[in-house]
Amino acid sequence: MGTNNGESLIDSISTFEEDIISGLLSTKKSLPSKYFYDERGDELFQQIMHLDEYYLTNKELEIFNRHKQGILDTISDGEPFRIIELGAGDGLKTKILLKYFMDQGAKFTYRPVDISRNVLEILEENLLEEIPELNIQSFEGDYFEALEEISESPERDIVFFLGSNIGNFSKEEAVGFLSSLQEYLKPGDLLFMGVDMKKDPAAILSAYNDSRGITKEFNLNLLDRINAELSADFKRENFMHYPYYNPQTGECRSYLISTVEQEVKVSDELIHFRAWEAIFMEISKKYDEVQLKKLAGESGFNIITSFQDEMKWFSDVVWSKE
Repeated sequence: MGTNNGESLIDSISTFEEDIISGLLSTKKSLPSKYFYDERGDELFQQIMHLDEYYLTNKELEIFNRHKQGILDTISDGEPFRIIELGAGDGLKTKILLKYFMDQGAKFTYRPVDISRNVLEILEENLLEEIPELNIQSFEGDYFEALEEISESPERDIVFFLGSNIGNFSKEEAVGFLSSLQEYLKPGDLLFMGVDMKKDPAAILSAYNDSRGITKEFNLNLLDRINAELSADFKRENFMHYPYYNPQTGECRSYLISTVEQEVKVSDELIHFRAWEAIFMEISKKYDEVQLKKLAGESGFNIITSFQDEMKWFSDVVWSKE
């Protein structure tokens, strides 16, 4: 479970090193986006979530404020239930629902799951300060570790996967992830998932290329982390942040591009970069209704309902296991 002992900490460091070096030695260089979230990365992402250009947060907040009773009616059958939130972050949006559910007398347990112990500690402290009666049971680790450990329960489980986290997967990866996820669900369990919808391409692109350069800093911070943890010598001034959006696929992809030919030492490996060679950093995929229906079917879910903001830029879908 997480990195609570010396052996698992060593395993974690080893996996980080292997993943980073493997990605940088690939023909098409890449870095796993899950490693964005060290302490500094967590801080930067919280700043991103509050940017005017990063509409995703505000749109999902709007949905929760407008539809909180409808959401409760959909996920609760009157019996005790558990909310298992994958990638809980700072709980900014979820807090709206948790408070409302408590006020309505709903009986539930909140189980936030995150790979970052730092994020979970901050989340738990903040939530208990504002909702002291909340039954919160945090889990540090990856999604399937959490689901495997906590899935055996007679209570109804509602798996929250918010903030368009599903967009961080390609279509094929999303089908694989959701197919695996539904295998952990019992009859009656639900998936409550945030999805960013297709819209004006300019609005989408600006969300990943903000005027203050916070998203750029968020990407470059991973190079700083590799320098600190793997004795690397990345020079961040030799890399530029470059996102682009493809309106046909709905994919917004972010890259760091080497502006010069250079060699970077990472642990005992020497990584060669050609001038203008790119490192793929992250994908953020957008969907339309037809694609969502197909995604549900291919991954073994039935569509129950969905909740949208007024402009229909964002959707929170509720699916059940087939």
